[in-house]
Amino acid sequence: MTDLEAALRRAVRGEVGFDVTSRALTTMDASNYRRVPLGVVAPADADDVAAVLEVCRERGVPVVARGGGTSIAGQATGTGVVLDFTRHMNRLVGLDPQARTAVVQPGLVLDRLQDAAAPHGLRFGPDPSTHSRCTLGGMIGNNSCGSHSVAWGTTADSVRELSVVTARGRRLRLGQQWAGAPQGLRELVDGDLARLRTGFPDLPRRISGYALDALLPENGADVARSFCGSEGTLGVLTEAVVRLVESPRARALAVLGYADEAGAAEAAAGLLPLGPLTVEGMAVDLVPSTEGLPRGGAWLFVETGGATEAEARARAEAVVRAADVVDALVVTDPAGQRTLWRIREDASGTATRMPDGSEAWPGWEDCAVPPARLGGYLRDFRSLLTAHGLRGTPYGHFGDGCIHVRIDFDLLTDAGVARFRRFSEELADVVVAHGGSLSGEHGDGQARAELLPRMYGAETVALFERAKAVWDPDDLLNPGMLVRPAPLDTNLRFSVLPREPVDVAFGYPSDGGDFSAAVRRCVGVAKCRTTSVSGSGVMCPSFRATGDEEHSTRGRARLLHEMLAGELVTDGWRSTEVRDALDLCLSCKGCRSDCPVEVDMATYKAEFLHHHYEGRRRPAAHYAMGWLPVWLRWAARTRTAPVVNALASVRPLAAVAKRLGGIAGEREVPRLAGETFSRWWRGRRRGPAGDGDLVVLWPDTFTEHLSPSVGRAAVRVLEAAGLRVALPPTLRGRAVIGDGTSTSALALLTARRGQVCCGLTYVSTGQLDRARTVMRRTLDLMAPVLETSAPVVVLEPSCAAALRTDLPELLHDDPRAARLASRVLTFAEVLERHAPDWTPPAVNLPAVGQTHCHQHAVLGDAADRRLRESAGLTGELSGGCCGLAGNFGFEAGHYEVSAACAEDRLLPAVREAPDGAVVLADGFSCRTQLEQLAGVRGRHLAEVLAEGLE
Repeated sequence: MTDLEAALRRAVRGEVGFDVTSRALTTMDASNYRRVPLGVVAPADADDVAAVLEVCRERGVPVVARGGGTSIAGQATGTGVVLDFTRHMNRLVGLDPQARTAVVQPGLVLDRLQDAAAPHGLRFGPDPSTHSRCTLGGMIGNNSCGSHSVAWGTTADSVRELSVVTARGRRLRLGQQWAGAPQGLRELVDGDLARLRTGFPDLPRRISGYALDALLPENGADVARSFCGSEGTLGVLTEAVVRLVESPRARALAVLGYADEAGAAEAAAGLLPLGPLTVEGMAVDLVPSTEGLPRGGAWLFVETGGATEAEARARAEAVVRAADVVDALVVTDPAGQRTLWRIREDASGTATRMPDGSEAWPGWEDCAVPPARLGGYLRDFRSLLTAHGLRGTPYGHFGDGCIHVRIDFDLLTDAGVARFRRFSEELADVVVAHGGSLSGEHGDGQARAELLPRMYGAETVALFERAKAVWDPDDLLNPGMLVRPAPLDTNLRFSVLPREPVDVAFGYPSDGGDFSAAVRRCVGVAKCRTTSVSGSGVMCPSFRATGDEEHSTRGRARLLHEMLAGELVTDGWRSTEVRDALDLCLSCKGCRSDCPVEVDMATYKAEFLHHHYEGRRRPAAHYAMGWLPVWLRWAARTRTAPVVNALASVRPLAAVAKRLGGIAGEREVPRLAGETFSRWWRGRRRGPAGDGDLVVLWPDTFTEHLSPSVGRAAVRVLEAAGLRVALPPTLRGRAVIGDGTSTSALALLTARRGQVCCGLTYVSTGQLDRARTVMRRTLDLMAPVLETSAPVVVLEPSCAAALRTDLPELLHDDPRAARLASRVLTFAEVLERHAPDWTPPAVNLPAVGQTHCHQHAVLGDAADRRLRESAGLTGELSGGCCGLAGNFGFEAGHYEVSAACAEDRLLPAVREAPDGAVVLADGFSCRTQLEQLAGVRGRHLAEVLAEGLE
């Protein structure tokens, strides 16, 4: 233990982490930069903050304050001690509805403040797109804004008082009329009044540099306001009194379509006199689908408010009349507005990929110009991009003249980094020429601070340095930011990654087969760190259960990044730190769809486990549950299911078996079916064959051995819909003819028996060599099916997802894998596409449950929604993950997290269900979790419809 670590442990009551994992999790924020800290402290209170500063000051160790880590300019990283305020100092201390103020700690997430203020008709004005995970401390440090700044301004406009601790341990209460000013600050301002009155651009989004002009007497000598945007370089915030604003009772959203972004930009300023709440802009490049949007190549999202829906709509319609648009849409439905706003909020992640899939990065993420000059600025910006051979799609706060953009910089080669520097310098001059600010929201950090002399001039920057010295004479707080900055092309996080592709098993088709590029996908916007999910969202259940960064998608991606870098995590694929972080990943695949950049941690986990245990003994659970298809087939062939069930019911025997198999002792072992689905199929009495399309019903392991009632129900419904049902061949060379049972004599003589399997259990445990063997055997068996046009119906969502994604990505060298993946349909999809005229039975009951996480992330549930609606099953299914997630919830040590995930959304939804409600759960894991934790029987949609046929 180092002297620094030991001293900190003695001095503070909060956690002190100098281990590899703690440091690796904070090497980066959402910027291009990376700095490795010595350690991380999660202070319990202001006394802890003061103690950390004292220990570090004595040793000359820098201190960096960090909130949600979503900063885009690099200011939330550091080489000394990082203060993590999200662990303990994250409370809403008080809320006064009459005074319209709130007292907050720096680690409080913005959405928690909004949730508390909403019942009083109040809200905090600024609302960055990261509102579900950014903290108030970080917002104050960056002077954040958000989409409603045209109505409610920046964070500085919403701050009343700030409690800070200076680097030398003084506790100050900052406010107006020089309240809390450190000694020497007033003298500094009085000595340079002329410069402060003339040297700062007058525009709504001027965030760059220190806000020293807030200290002018005509501005109220507001020390708290001047502190906002100082990026943790002047003092450490411990508490804030913030102003709340009245939230409109009703809102309407006018979406205005323009031919291009220049047209939208030039129109934005003209809408401001109408008093909108927002004027946001984005172009078609960032929209995955234009469905639901008015015609156009770019759009303005203009929100209006009112006391009633009619008043809000009338204001929105006035905006439409005043705007010269190609097309327009006014939405008053809250759900419809949320859907449209999600498109805008996800742009910060969507923009990290160009339309062709290549990478794009911040660097010029948020410069701002006077709104009336935005159109001209964008034209000059586009010209400069073209001159440098770069691409980027601007979007953002058009009403404030603030533009966000990710650019396809090459930050991996020396030549690319040199071009990054040249472009940054030239663009800084363009911004200044338009009277703008290098930063309009996210701060200067390392990305732009070096260029501040181009905006302010050398003398004003020298004044910034003198102000920093007044507050922090030892340069202890976040050195290298704002004043005496590190060069903008150093400390780049990509420089430490391997230049040659890493040897991996999966194909990573969206990343050119490069695992490093896949890991680089995580840009740190931290949507995975939300404490609640909306709608059918899933990501990230383990973070919501534990609250620990290492169990978020971002945290795991950071550890994989450091594993590839080899500087901090030094043992590569054998890393125990990475293994432990991935251990609580449920492989729910929620990040594949919910992460704006489609990080696929389930695949990365399988890849890691494959290498980590290569040539080594695996955990017992990998053999017990990874090889589950083998054990279940063995029980079926020997007809010993009744014996297995009997032994499992004897608690002492079951306890021993679970301990040997690495299974959680709290779990009950599921009962094996007395008759498998395939045996029922072979023995059933068939009626006359229908004349509908032939469909091949996939007998997945769970339907085959554990819940054959689902398969039987599906057959009944599919045949009632007029479809001809067949099962896949079980002999290589066997052809599907008619009812799927006929074979030729030659085929019988030469074929080898087998059973199809998607390989899911092997993939989820990282046994990828075995998975490939199983998948190739399956492709051999399915060869006759692939020669037909028959779809493959998969009832278990996790198996369908494995066939759609894992199969072609793992067997990327076998064209049959992609062909089979393209044939896979869910139960609802096959009815919709192949029996479109069939009317399902009228069940007419309320339905509750949870959309399967793999269905949400990979398969989509639109067809299921339509089928439920046709059958009269009303109500929305919840999001999240059931927490069992295949083998995860059964593994020893996972029970508590598994149960916590179920309590997040699924179990409360079931408890609150109306009488007589149908509990829908298409996944075997979901049904098992419901049964074991709530004593509730969940049913597959096929079972509900089959019962309705009676």
